[in-house]
Amino acid sequence: MLSAIMVLLDMTIANVALPHMMGALGVTSEQVTWVLTSYSVAEAIFIPLASYLSLKFGVRNLLLVSVAGFVVSSALCGQADSLAEMVFFRVLQGAFGASVIPLSQSIMVQIYPPEQRGKAMALFSVGVLLGPILGPTVGGIITEHMDWRWIFYVNVPVGGLCLFLLYRFVNLDGRGKHKMDWPLVIGMTIGIGLLQMVLDRGNEEGWFESNMILFSTIISGIAIIYFVRRSLITKGDIAPVWLLKNRNLAVSCLMMAGFSMGLFGITQLQPMLLEQLLNYPVETTGFAMAPRGLTSAIVLLVMARFMDRIDARVLIAIGLCLNAIGTYYMLQYSMNIDLYWVILPSIIQGAGMGLVFAPLSQLAYATLPASDTVGGAVIFNLCRTIGAHLVFQSLIPTLVANNKHSGMH
Repeated sequence: MLSAIMVLLDMTIANVALPHMMGALGVTSEQVTWVLTSYSVAEAIFIPLASYLSLKFGVRNLLLVSVAGFVVSSALCGQADSLAEMVFFRVLQGAFGASVIPLSQSIMVQIYPPEQRGKAMALFSVGVLLGPILGPTVGGIITEHMDWRWIFYVNVPVGGLCLFLLYRFVNLDGRGKHKMDWPLVIGMTIGIGLLQMVLDRGNEEGWFESNMILFSTIISGIAIIYFVRRSLITKGDIAPVWLLKNRNLAVSCLMMAGFSMGLFGITQLQPMLLEQLLNYPVETTGFAMAPRGLTSAIVLLVMARFMDRIDARVLIAIGLCLNAIGTYYMLQYSMNIDLYWVILPSIIQGAGMGLVFAPLSQLAYATLPASDTVGGAVIFNLCRTIGAHLVFQSLIPTLVANNKHSGMH
């Protein structure tokens, strides 16, 4: 869980530091968003490879290499002096970090018996939710009192602790028969990569008025269809989409993708609203974002002991209602809101997020065989990543453009 928190923190920790990076790297507000884009694209592309790599090298070995590579690339990000260097090192960060979350979640599923998986997913979800939500808080404090480069250097001591704990306590092997399916990998990479490019550049290019966007969308669609079809036919180890024949996993993945679009998109865009439009100091922005994550953690810790005794569907329904209420309050935002109207919806949403994420994770693995838990975790987290980050990248250029032209949207 500690390794997962470290990786997830980096999804949002850089958000509040973007204005500071612009000056240091000599780039515009549009260009600096590649610091976020490069990480999320690399993660989305490399997550599907985790199931194959774990069969080839073993869960323990893959985790050790992934965390070590993540720590080294984090240190290199802190050393970057140009946008090109930063983007390259962020790609490495996302590539190494991609396997950590599905492997960590699959370990939790494997070491806890079925009757305690609800409790296990509640504890794991504390880390999964705290990471991206507290990212702006940690980033704000570091940027304000130290230097933006320390948002990357901080991973070095934390990662060192993770490596020691993984080496000492994690002994799962998980190696087995494996086969590299290059046509599937190529189809997956082209499909996800071009989809990201369409979402990132679509607004600036006028969407389908641009031939580049139109052709990229068509090629991306064809590549994704090919990738999904081949996975269903070959039942391979890379991005095992065929596992979605399991109804619980399929429904959980669909709900997680939609949930991530609605909520994690908000948590990543809100720091820009507070800093750029409402002129909050970077540290205040970080503290204003903290209640959402803290509320999620409190709710999950309180509910952990009851998670296996209450129908997961009931908890999910209550959580979705709370999220809807919190989001409704955010619809009333104007340029005159005070800190109270930033924090209140965050608390309501935080309670709802905890009640959705843990039961949904529990349901995803409820009927999967133990041998398929890594593959199931890969697909589940791929849906979460695509929902949270690709929709975010389609909104970022719009926010930047609207802010530049009118300063009111």
